[in-house]
Amino acid sequence: MNENTNLHPNPLVQYLNKPSRDFTKADIIRYIEDNNISMVNFRYVGGDGRLKTLNFVINGIQHLDTILSAGERVDGSSLFRHIEAGASDLYVIPRYRTAFLNPFSETPTLDILCSYYTKEGTPLESAPEYILEKSHRVLKERTGYSFEAMGELEYYLIRPRSELFHPDDQRGYHESTPFCKGAALRRLAMLYIAQAGGYIKYGHSEVGNFTVGDWEYEQNEIEFMPVALEDAADQLVVAKWILRNLAHRHNMNLTFAPKITVGKAGSGMHVHTRLMKNGRNMMIEDGRLSDAAKKAIAGYLDLAPSLTAFGNLNPTSYFRLVPHQEAPTNICWGDRNRSVLVRVPLGWLGKANMAKDVNPLEPDTEYDFSQKQTVEFRAPDGSADVYMLLAGLVVAARHGLEMEGALALAAKSYVDVNIFHEEHKEKVKSLKQLPLSCWDSAIQLEAQAEIYKQYGVFPQSVIDGFTRRLKSFNDQSLRQEIGDNKEAILGLVDQYFHCG
Repeated sequence: MNENTNLHPNPLVQYLNKPSRDFTKADIIRYIEDNNISMVNFRYVGGDGRLKTLNFVINGIQHLDTILSAGERVDGSSLFRHIEAGASDLYVIPRYRTAFLNPFSETPTLDILCSYYTKEGTPLESAPEYILEKSHRVLKERTGYSFEAMGELEYYLIRPRSELFHPDDQRGYHESTPFCKGAALRRLAMLYIAQAGGYIKYGHSEVGNFTVGDWEYEQNEIEFMPVALEDAADQLVVAKWILRNLAHRHNMNLTFAPKITVGKAGSGMHVHTRLMKNGRNMMIEDGRLSDAAKKAIAGYLDLAPSLTAFGNLNPTSYFRLVPHQEAPTNICWGDRNRSVLVRVPLGWLGKANMAKDVNPLEPDTEYDFSQKQTVEFRAPDGSADVYMLLAGLVVAARHGLEMEGALALAAKSYVDVNIFHEEHKEKVKSLKQLPLSCWDSAIQLEAQAEIYKQYGVFPQSVIDGFTRRLKSFNDQSLRQEIGDNKEAILGLVDQYFHCG
């Protein structure tokens, strides 16, 4: 028996007795036959970052074999803005390792994520999942490192105001029921995400909670485990799809919008990263942050202005990136510091056996927790194009590992104070600032485009598509024009409510 398959929440992993990365077409057919599956859904990400759907009724084994082998045609120009209608046909080909049992369909249905292919039968160069794959392949070839990542998915639940058990305004962090009223939905979402192949670290309520008129807004978060780069992207887009479906079924609204209103916590999508080699976490060396980690951090900092072009995709994103809201504004990094752009969180690097200290009956055993150390990039939010953002972070890490002066840049940009405090304003003046608008972000992407295009990772058409989209908002002075006008900000939130 393969280790842990009997405990895995994904029914396919349990039934087939193998990890999902080893799934074959024959495995998928056997599961469908043995479990009376009637339908198959192809899922693929469009230019808006959401999962799209193509439904199939299974007409027999030959039909099933054909759709799993050949995929199907779709209209690329209706999915992506940069694809012309005159030559828009694309193939979508299922990736068997992504198969999961649809938790919402009354008819037993298997869902599979797909990749885009051209008429020549080659991967579409501009496809989100292929750009991600290319970025990872180049990193491995150039540096010998592989890349793992995980996201922190924050969201607000919105429902009619209740008179019972109101939590304190902006004091919802890790609150329990009955003060946290979205806990049951969050737990069910976590179960469904895990059954669909997501590796979840934990879930909890977040800081943000407040009331506007007759509506309650409650912030929650689901955080994932570091996994292979491609899997990290897949599990985030599936998780967002599951959360939205659950909210709809429970007659609640749910948003990943970066900002809700003035003075209230916005929703980020922080990304934790680590470099790996031969199964070892290369972010740590001799119990300290490694030079490789510092070089990767330097890469994140150097490309931070343009990374917002993939991670902060509508005007409300830049209303979140303001001081005193635990969101970054300046390009710097630090340890355990939530005012910086790149944070090195606690990594269990001390020698003390804390578990034995609180449980004296336990044996005095040494554990190596070095695998747990990550480096967190804190600018992105729920509007992000997940695949492009992660690909951009891989490009940035590779850029940092290869560029001259990376360690010096890291040393210069290190901060060990809360940069939002008045007494540190001189320090802030020495730091570069993140873009203030979608327009600024587009300009930064144009300026740094050659780094993304290097080694053929990002096509020019994709860079152009993002810059056109960001500039179309014409939001150069929007923050100054709106200021703290709550009604105007709520209008923007409504306009970009279902982002990403």
